[in-house]
Amino acid sequence: MRPGIVAAICLALIGGPLWAKLPAPPPMDDAQKAAAAAKAAKAAEAAKKENELLAKYQDLTAEKYKKAHAPKAAAAAAPAPKAAAAKK
Repeated sequence: MRPGIVAAICLALIGGPLWAKLPAPPPMDDAQKAAAAAKAAKAAEAAKKENELLAKYQDLTAEKYKKAHAPKAAAAAAPAPKAAAAKK
């Protein structure tokens, strides 16, 4: 068989399902709507708690960083005036 014919057959077999459309989902009834709303509220509450914990731990990390690096900054700034006075 010719390669062009084989390619055309393959495209026809593969391309058909690509253009197929799925049927629309059935409309939700009241129970499903309530369950979806409850699920969304639960997800929003979990996201809020997660954001609060993230902020808390970011603050703790910043405080630890400040405590660990504050003496180094003060020690580095202290010798500079002495060196300047010695040069005079």
